[in-house]
Amino acid sequence: MKSSLELHINANRFFFILEIRINLMNKNSGIRDNRKYGTVGDFISLNVTPNSKLAFVSAYFTIYAYQQLKNRLDKIDHLRFLFGEPRFLASMDPNKTDKKQFEIEDNKLVISLANRLVQSKTARDCAEWIREKVEIKSMVKPNFLHGKLYHITNENGVEKALLGSSNFTVNGLGYGNKPNIELNIEVADDRDRADLLAWFDELWNEDKSLVEDVKDEVLKYLAKLYVHNSPEFIYYKTLYHLFEKFLGEQADKGLLTEKTGFFDTEIWNMLYSFQKDGVKGAINKLERHNGCIIADSVGLGKTFEALAIIQYYERLQYRVLVLCPKKLKDNWTVYQSMAANKLSPFTRDRYSYTVMYHTDLGRARGTSDANSIDLANFNWGAWDLVVIDESHNLRGNPREKIDENDELSYNRAGFLLHKVIKEGVKTKVLMLSATPVNTNLKDLRNQIHYITEGKDNAFCESLGIESVSYTMKQAQSQFTNWVKSNKAGQQKSSQLFSALDSSLFKLLDELTIARSRKHIISYYKDIDKKSFPKRLTPISVSTNIDLEGDFCSYDKVNEDIQAYKLSLFKPSSFVLEEFKELYEPTEKVKEFSQAQREDFLVEMMKINFLKRLESSVHSYTLTLGRALEKINSLQDKIAKFESGQTQDGDIYSFGDEDAVSPEEQDNSDDFTVGKKLKFELKHLDLEKWKEALSKDKDQLISLYNTASLVTPDKDAKLEELKQIITNKLKHPVNKDNKKILIFTAFADTADYLYEQLKDFIHKELGLNVALVTGSSHNKTTIKLPKGFQNDFNAILTCFAPFAKQRHKMPILPQDEEIDIIIATDCISEGQNLQDCDYVVNYDIHWNPVRIIQRFGRIDRINSPNAKIQMLNFWPTKDLDKYISLKLRVEARMALVDITATGEDNPFAEEEFNELLSNEIKFRAKQLKRLKEEVIDIEDMEDGISLTDFTLDDFRVDLLNYIKANEKELREAPLGLYTVVPSPDHELWDHSVKVSQEHREIIRPGVIFCLRHNESGREYEKLNPLHPYFMIYIRTDGTVRFRFFNAKQILDMYRILASGRRSPIESLCDQFDQETKSGEDMRAYNELIQKALKSIKASLAKKKQDQLQTHGDAVLPPLKQHDPVGEFELITWLIIK
Repeated sequence: MKSSLELHINANRFFFILEIRINLMNKNSGIRDNRKYGTVGDFISLNVTPNSKLAFVSAYFTIYAYQQLKNRLDKIDHLRFLFGEPRFLASMDPNKTDKKQFEIEDNKLVISLANRLVQSKTARDCAEWIREKVEIKSMVKPNFLHGKLYHITNENGVEKALLGSSNFTVNGLGYGNKPNIELNIEVADDRDRADLLAWFDELWNEDKSLVEDVKDEVLKYLAKLYVHNSPEFIYYKTLYHLFEKFLGEQADKGLLTEKTGFFDTEIWNMLYSFQKDGVKGAINKLERHNGCIIADSVGLGKTFEALAIIQYYERLQYRVLVLCPKKLKDNWTVYQSMAANKLSPFTRDRYSYTVMYHTDLGRARGTSDANSIDLANFNWGAWDLVVIDESHNLRGNPREKIDENDELSYNRAGFLLHKVIKEGVKTKVLMLSATPVNTNLKDLRNQIHYITEGKDNAFCESLGIESVSYTMKQAQSQFTNWVKSNKAGQQKSSQLFSALDSSLFKLLDELTIARSRKHIISYYKDIDKKSFPKRLTPISVSTNIDLEGDFCSYDKVNEDIQAYKLSLFKPSSFVLEEFKELYEPTEKVKEFSQAQREDFLVEMMKINFLKRLESSVHSYTLTLGRALEKINSLQDKIAKFESGQTQDGDIYSFGDEDAVSPEEQDNSDDFTVGKKLKFELKHLDLEKWKEALSKDKDQLISLYNTASLVTPDKDAKLEELKQIITNKLKHPVNKDNKKILIFTAFADTADYLYEQLKDFIHKELGLNVALVTGSSHNKTTIKLPKGFQNDFNAILTCFAPFAKQRHKMPILPQDEEIDIIIATDCISEGQNLQDCDYVVNYDIHWNPVRIIQRFGRIDRINSPNAKIQMLNFWPTKDLDKYISLKLRVEARMALVDITATGEDNPFAEEEFNELLSNEIKFRAKQLKRLKEEVIDIEDMEDGISLTDFTLDDFRVDLLNYIKANEKELREAPLGLYTVVPSPDHELWDHSVKVSQEHREIIRPGVIFCLRHNESGREYEKLNPLHPYFMIYIRTDGTVRFRFFNAKQILDMYRILASGRRSPIESLCDQFDQETKSGEDMRAYNELIQKALKSIKASLAKKKQDQLQTHGDAVLPPLKQHDPVGEFELITWLIIK
């Protein structure tokens, strides 16, 4: 260690050399310009000696300027520092207060990361020096004193002075990498130096009307740089920077500040906190982008969120149109004030929106029975806000054509886009969707097109996304590659996030609201696991068709049906050779002929037979009967044609609707295999066709006769259901709860069950039962008031009096309830029926989402039931064969539709089979999981959810916090940090909820928030939060989360910091001891260097991945600077 004498000699040698260098440079010039005429810092270093008295005037004082001159300044006798601008003084008008109230940092200097890591020590040293040796005052009036003065009086009486433009900052002193060009002049005349000091003394001693002492305020601010900070403050300081653009937009919009009484409405006060946050976020997106997709998980109340948003806009005099599937009509009409429905809980909110069906889109005549509207005179373009329930049902490509009257017509998607959204007044679009982010992004893309009015460059200016189509196309390629690279179905989502372009993250984050149950349990204090009922292990049941065992098995029926030709749907097979060209499609379709289209239609009909048998033997028998009626009708038509008995009998037409069940009609517009074709019978080989029809008829009659023998008293599945009901009553899941909700996909099965079970339930068991099919055919055994006997909402309210708040509806019976409901999927969405604790799936939908949606009716927040049960009827024990058949045909049908409508096909034919195989494995695995557990949609293994892309919860967190803390966040310096325990640390607060997944992820390390100081679109395309980078690195140097995992990092941050309003002093003290109060930061400097290298490598890899995905993509080369110099440290969180 060097002695003090050696240090003194070395210092003298340094300043001797410095003086020679300056003299050589400025050639006796008095100018100091921080360039070739020397620097202000060198002037001060050269002339300040021990015990000097200093008088400085500057607009700024920064700790980093002090740090540069510390060796000299620490030895002075005294400094009087006068701020030339009133940076510390509060304005009489707070709205006009300079946001940068004072500068302790260099706002024009990128502080090195090494300096940021040790700034707490620098600030502490500076504060101690100020307390001992510095007085600080400030001018009161702004723009009153512009000059800068550095006056030095040494112990021997020698005076030096510099006058000019340089502030007391690193750049002002000439020490930065890019120092300011200044103009300062050394005052050489003794009289002038004395006059300057006298002028300074006179100003310094003025009364408070001109100058004011601000030393205490400076010390108070300076303390922020070295005091221990609370974890919560560091979390919000991080969010403050990440979402600074968002905050600016909020200030401009004045969101939710209109004095409309919105916060006093009935609907607003019915919402949970997470729903209120969702509503605020959605309104913000509607204001910024004219559109939003709400995709919260099943059971989280999307309908109520939408009602709150509608209420907000109706109070601003918006005209609102709600578009919904027919089956969900009553979910919306019940709240309309014009209906004066006594069952509405929101009568004071006076909703005035209009309700129409998806199927009304494109209809030129007739009546929409939702609100009894004459379609011929309806103005589709008059709506300020359109709310689309189940918007994924309108997922088709917008298409148009010239009809037989030479008029332009549209499919539903095209009509919605052109006639509802684009035509007429400017329209905002709110969509409620169950859309997942899956291997086909077409659904999502088309919904986004409604928001953009079909404009591909709609987000070029606001988000920097030049093309929505290209963004989705590129993402589609990444999804496809991700699936292909994992043939065994073992996809890792981290690989996908790494590859995806930041534009997709921006797009989904800006346009969607998506929260999962797990998410709200983790992050909302008013919601915890106890807020939801416990899901019991599902019960699985598989029965024979009939009790006597005479009817063949489901698998055998499947084999028989697959052998049938169903020539009814194959007229092209019988077209005579000379007429074949007449019946090929005229549109440009490469892969599929009309014969192939008909093959797919036949397969669809076979699937429909199996679906019906899976539901009930009764439904299956009816379907066979309808098919036989069609064959009889066709045979009759042919006979009349051949006998010359009719003039118009020479035309046979058929289309997709002949094979689509009524329950699927809402979606049939987008699931087609071609237009309805007309065949002239004279063009067909009628003898061969009649022969084929007769054979099909004989086969179907055989099936029909066999099925007809299974009467209700022989129906094994029906008998099993009776036993299930009886057993549930004897052994209730929750004490005294007798309620059961029975779902089936088909109305004829529901009708059958009601008729067969009504007397058994009502007379034998003494319970009330109801049938709900979403139509006027609803029935119940309970006596309801006149006009309500078949009312959809009255029945549901009597089934779920707690959830539906029946006590507010005195018109309904208050002393009697409905205990069992048999329903179709008309109530599988948008209904809270949590009084019930038992769901029976009488038939299984191949898509697990539908099953989860059904269970979501009772699996809800604050259920009165501690436990809930699901029971599933499975059609066969061999699920693999069943799922493979159903999925293969339906996927093929979708592929036909893609090709027939000109859709860009993301899969080549050979790729399709491979991906389909993986999809079959995936679906089979999920359905099999439903035998063991009830799963959330977003928790499906290997799945990707919209919740992985959205950051709105953090924005809302910030908005709620900033109301009372905006000034503190704004004025807080950069580089702040704090220390928190990991979940396994002894100081962990066990009242904080943390999942096992997070417990395994969160290990000792550091989360750095960095700002990139290089601009350019190449970075924006790679980093969704540009210019900010978040990275989580463990103490062993492992980078656990990179910048493209911003959502996961912020999730961690929230868990670690939320609610911790005080620093954890013992951990902070431990950190101070380890780092010698911030002096020894080598370990953390090493971690930040590794983090920066990781960022650089990840940027390069993402760029390369994108170029490989699309050969036509061009990204500018990344700048090859030293990565350390490009970044500034915003905050850092140390995890112990």
